[in-house]
Parts: sequence; structure tokens; C-alpha cells
Amino acid sequence: MEDFFQLQVSVVYLHEALQHRLAAGTTLTDEDVEQATIEGAVQRLRPKLMTVTAVILSLAPILWESGIGSDVMKPIAAPIVGGMITSTIHVLILVPVFFFLLKRRALRHGTLTKQPPEQA
Repeated sequence: MEDFFQLQVSVVYLHEALQHRLAAGTTLTDEDVEQATIEGAVQRLRPKLMTVTAVILSLAPILWESGIGSDVMKPIAAPIVGGMITSTIHVLILVPVFFFLLKRRALRHGTLTKQPPEQA
């Protein structure tokens, strides 16, 4: 569930960066879509890396421990560390790449338009 929330936040940042470019009123090119994607992804970089670093550093002692109870804790900590690593790859690499490919396709088909702001 946490990864789904992070995915939503990443897509919001990507959409905001693209909408900012669309609001400028100039004709967009593939390079503009690429730059907007980079801008949106960079906004998500620091929070994601801070979260992942904190979780991995907090679980690292459990993974290296060999004392009493470590046989119970290691199988719990290992998937969490693996999940944080794959989540980072997913949110920081795959989501922006797929976003760029979809928006570039929409641009080429002429369906990329400015979205009205959401009503709260």
C-alpha cells in the first residue's frame, strides 16, 4: 500500500511539471516533455532517498547480527530491505520512463492538453 501511495505522489509531481510547461502556452516538443519529466522526477528524489536510507540503515544491524534472536529477525528484515530497493528503482526510474513514453505518445497523437485544476 505504501508503494502505491509513493507512486501516486510521483505521478502528481510529474503531472505538475508537465502542466507547468503546458500553461506556458508554447508548442511542446519531445524535449519539453523530457525536461518536464526530469523536473518532476527530481522533486521526488530527495524524499524517496531519505526514506530508503533511513529504513535500510535502521535494518542493517539486524541483518549483520548473529546473536540471540537474529535467526527470527533476519527473515523479517531482509524482505523489507529488498522491497525498499525495488521500490526506489520503481519510483525513481520506471515511473518517470513510462510517464515520458505515454506523454510523448500523447503529444505525437495530438491528445496532450492542459488539464483544468482539481476542485478541492
